[in-house]
Amino acid sequence: MGAISNYLENALINAIFRNLPYTSPTTVYAALYTSDPTDTDVGTEVSGGGYVRQPITFGAPNNGVASNSADVVFPVATADWGTITHFGIRDAETGGNLLYYGPLTVNKTILAGDQLIIKTGNITVSLD
Repeated sequence: MGAISNYLENALINAIFRNLPYTSPTTVYAALYTSDPTDTDVGTEVSGGGYVRQPITFGAPNNGVASNSADVVFPVATADWGTITHFGIRDAETGGNLLYYGPLTVNKTILAGDQLIIKTGNITVSLD
């Protein structure tokens, strides 16, 4: 599990307690980081070497917890991506806002020719 970004915390508080609208993104994207993005979205996201964020879908929540409902398949790296330590869920394929983030269970070094696949159920989000 991970944490909710400051951006999403503020958006949810504004929507729930101040009646200010928040429009959910139609698609959310998994992002990979070589450092902790933190609540303030300051981590180092992988770039270059064929890396692109990938769409991610989640199943219905159960007791405030939801997991990815399908494998998240990143492209084959065309150059070294470094050691991936964290994931992020973002509201746009490029740019946009960090919504949720967390550490990988095991850091993963991605070299040219490697492909990272996050299996169904391995990313879990909660509002606890």
